[in-house]
Amino acid sequence: MKHPSLSRRQFTKAAAASAVYSLIPGRVMGANEKVNVAFIGCGGMGAGDAKSVARTGLVNPVALCDVALGSKHTAGTEKEFSGIPKFKDFRKMFDQMGKEIDAVTVGVPDHSHFPIAMRAMSEGIHCYVEKPLAHTFQEVELMMAAEKKYKVSCQMGNQGHSGPNYHQFKAWKEAGVIKDVTKITAYMNSGRRWHGWKIDGYPEDPVPEGLDWDTWLGTAPAHPFSKKLHPGNWRSWYDYGNGAFGDWGPHILDTCHRFLNLGMPHKITAVERDGPHDLIFPQATTIQFDFPEREGEPACEVTWYDGTKNKPEPPKELDKGRKLENAGKVIYGKDLTFKGTSHGSPLRIIPETKMRDMGKDLPKFESGSGHHLNFIRGAKGEEKTRSPFHVSGPLSQMFCLGVIAQRLGGELEFDRETKRISNNKIADALLEGPPPRKGWEEYYKL
Repeated sequence: MKHPSLSRRQFTKAAAASAVYSLIPGRVMGANEKVNVAFIGCGGMGAGDAKSVARTGLVNPVALCDVALGSKHTAGTEKEFSGIPKFKDFRKMFDQMGKEIDAVTVGVPDHSHFPIAMRAMSEGIHCYVEKPLAHTFQEVELMMAAEKKYKVSCQMGNQGHSGPNYHQFKAWKEAGVIKDVTKITAYMNSGRRWHGWKIDGYPEDPVPEGLDWDTWLGTAPAHPFSKKLHPGNWRSWYDYGNGAFGDWGPHILDTCHRFLNLGMPHKITAVERDGPHDLIFPQATTIQFDFPEREGEPACEVTWYDGTKNKPEPPKELDKGRKLENAGKVIYGKDLTFKGTSHGSPLRIIPETKMRDMGKDLPKFESGSGHHLNFIRGAKGEEKTRSPFHVSGPLSQMFCLGVIAQRLGGELEFDRETKRISNNKIADALLEGPPPRKGWEEYYKL
């Protein structure tokens, strides 16, 4: 495993050092003006984001962009938003239409979030970017710096962060119902695409007609096209995806991370890895994050479980006959234990008798705008987004650290001040990852 080139590390340090507020703010719109939005990524979650943003009634769709336009993967989005310009290469779209675009949605593979968002932000364009925020720790660092530098309104696509759990967790934490949390277990035990794979290298298939594979690769290492990469399977590979952490972590641990002020762990331990592999994620992992005492908060241990048979021990407070779902969390406080599932689902105090006893005394909370509407109102200057990059970035970075532990195993010591891994040079190099492909270096300089 090669260390990253000096060029990427130099780009990172230079960009972080220049993270000052720009004199040029993001696009500013009038109260009745609709937001001109380009949808980048037209299949999968990208298609869902496009439809949800359009349903706000506050936007003008002005462009579609996807490397696979003309395929079954993008057909539904192309039909719904027919008659507007279409591009396979986001660079050409920005070159030709950048001044006409107020905001973008970015629903593409993890490794491509970074260059697209950096280009957009540098032109003052507001960004909705799917989770996780980027593929590597340092890419996230640069995206947070760019959000601040270019004064754009940004939102990461962990849509539950605008749901009932967000408002409930905030209200319960402020009222002292959730307090002195010392332990959290989080789990995602559904099957993943890579489960059962037996591979000894990158496979190769004929490139589908019309697919712009070079643009799909973006800044990431070049490998031949394969059906085990596109569409959807890219999440299985270290070079392109962030596994179950990137996919489900932002939906399960987002409110814990934010309202318990977890920040960065000081130690990450690969407690268990079933089927570790050099190229794809293990079949199952148990990863422990240790967070030190923070202002007003005790030290906290967060343990993540993935894999179909790798489940945490149910809490003793769980009612008899009840089981843990395939995705969720258990939060252990000083006086109370809380159980939650995923996305916006609210927490329950367990056992249920305790929840019923406390019912009338629990703080009430109101839900606000949905996640996509919150983004569009943020672009119009009417609301603050709930998952801006300076909030969702550290959450994503926590998962990037978890991915490194899944990949290498062992115990990693992370310096929260310098943001470096101090006891493993290979792990520290993976904070940046491999150098960008030739011709894609510019995004690390913006």
